[in-house]
Amino acid sequence: MSKSISRSTKRIIHPALHIILFEPEIPANTGNIARLCAAAELPLHLIHPLGFKTDDRHLKRAGLDYWSEVDVREHEDFKAFRDFWENLSVSPAPIIALSAKADQNYNMVTETAPGLGLLFGPETRGLPQSLIELYPTCTIPMWGKVRSLNLSTTVGIVAYHFLQQLKIF
Repeated sequence: MSKSISRSTKRIIHPALHIILFEPEIPANTGNIARLCAAAELPLHLIHPLGFKTDDRHLKRAGLDYWSEVDVREHEDFKAFRDFWENLSVSPAPIIALSAKADQNYNMVTETAPGLGLLFGPETRGLPQSLIELYPTCTIPMWGKVRSLNLSTTVGIVAYHFLQQLKIF
């Protein structure tokens, strides 16, 4: 049986957004994202397997001393996350996936709701096609000669865009 567990004492009751990392690989990126989650009071969901241990010193260093301010929830696998999400409320908020492979620009998404989930894939391979097909998927436009942006940069751009759309600031 798949399971989800909370790794922190911080619990955000009605978050504006949820940041969901599917199988993240680089501890420094996850640490930076955790710091952003602490700053904006957003839960951070880590879907296993992870490419690092959660006690990794690089993970802790990137999050600095803010880990106590992060609502971290770990999910054994994607099924455990889905079970958690579907039981989160009577009517779970939508999830939007982010992928360099998508066609729709993230700032063209107009349907947002409090509690929205933002799903990001692992750094070296992105989200699997099965998840891209499961959720509405958008991208950050790039016109330079790079394949993708850094994961923590992507999370920051998109999270703050949707926070602004929700009129959080």
